[in-house]
Amino acid sequence: MKLVPALSILLVAGLLGFFVLSTNAPDNRYAIKLGLDLAGGTELIYTADTSEIVTDTQGALNSLREVIEKRVNLFGVAEPLVQLEKSSSVAGAVEDRLIVELPGVTNVAAAVAALGATPVLEFKLVGLDAATTTYTPTELTGRYLENAELLFGQSNGGGLSNQPVVLLHFDETGGELFERITSENVGRQLAIFLDGELISSPVIQEAIAGGDATITGQFTPAEGRDLVRNLNFGALPVPIELSSSNSVGPTLGAAALEAGIVASVIGFALVALFMIAWYRIQGFVSVVALVVYVIITLAIIKFIPVTLTASGIAAFILSIGMAVDANVLIFERMKEELRQGRAPADAAKAGFVRAWPAIRDGHFTMIISSVILFWMGTSLVQGFALVFGLGVIVSLLSAVTITQTLLAAVLPKERTGVWQFLLSTGIHTK
Repeated sequence: MKLVPALSILLVAGLLGFFVLSTNAPDNRYAIKLGLDLAGGTELIYTADTSEIVTDTQGALNSLREVIEKRVNLFGVAEPLVQLEKSSSVAGAVEDRLIVELPGVTNVAAAVAALGATPVLEFKLVGLDAATTTYTPTELTGRYLENAELLFGQSNGGGLSNQPVVLLHFDETGGELFERITSENVGRQLAIFLDGELISSPVIQEAIAGGDATITGQFTPAEGRDLVRNLNFGALPVPIELSSSNSVGPTLGAAALEAGIVASVIGFALVALFMIAWYRIQGFVSVVALVVYVIITLAIIKFIPVTLTASGIAAFILSIGMAVDANVLIFERMKEELRQGRAPADAAKAGFVRAWPAIRDGHFTMIISSVILFWMGTSLVQGFALVFGLGVIVSLLSAVTITQTLLAAVLPKERTGVWQFLLSTGIHTK
């Protein structure tokens, strides 16, 4: 009966292994997603200017990330990454940064130009005499814009005009904000700026409800269409400035991937050889459990999916060490029980019980460390922390269930004959 659980584990591992191997085609939805450092591509780092954000700075930054994500997705880039990050400048001030990773895009100039085409839309109040009155920022920006449309033939002094007019539709929050601004500032000009350039400065005649605003400017129908298109792609809620850019060529990325795979195979092989040479039958069982561990971890990485980077490969190799460490603890406790004359099966059970507190504490401290690294780290550290955390969790499962189940299936009732050698460790034969 002890063979049934072990065979079930091997069957499930075989099915998962087939899944892992059969879903490696690049166009497969479960293919492992490679990060920028392995697939090649472009990384753009922007500095966000939040100096004129009166309230809810974090909300504006979140909107900025969403807008850029929408813009990037229109490029057709596979697995782009857009995230916010706080960083200290040379002067010691804290800067808000936007990191954009575009795997497969190696033309930095084209990527910068494409993102730079996204406009910054701002509304500012001025007095009746714009020449002698300062511009006053409002909280109304492109952050609250739902969409824009191009209209023609609007009324103009009792007649009709073919001058293009851009109609802006704000969301509920933006509509309420627009109504409040117009109701509190009747008689003042509400200037509309696009990328810092004055587009229109109508005088507020009355409170405007409904969440709609118009942009009338001296632009052609083609320019109006371009303006609407860019606004619908996403008007930036805060200005951004490119601070640095990096490009990783596909050849360099492929070399890094190959080096990571070679390191993983060599590391696994050396660990397997040591475990079998030192712990014999127990070491062989641990290697089988380790293969199952690797298969389960890769399957989870594909299912989630996790974008694998060079640091993620390093974390994967390190988590293999954690899995082996748990087995070593078990086998050492089991060796002590065998020396006291216990039967192999009973020694295995006692070894698991005695090793469990150390295994549990060691794994939980690693999980806590992974959570902290993922929560507080940058994108590079988060990739390491995520893969390492998943590996440690699977390692705990492997040590507690898989190794124990496989050992129970192969251990004899008595330590006689060849089992005297197979159950010994190191240079000992008894």
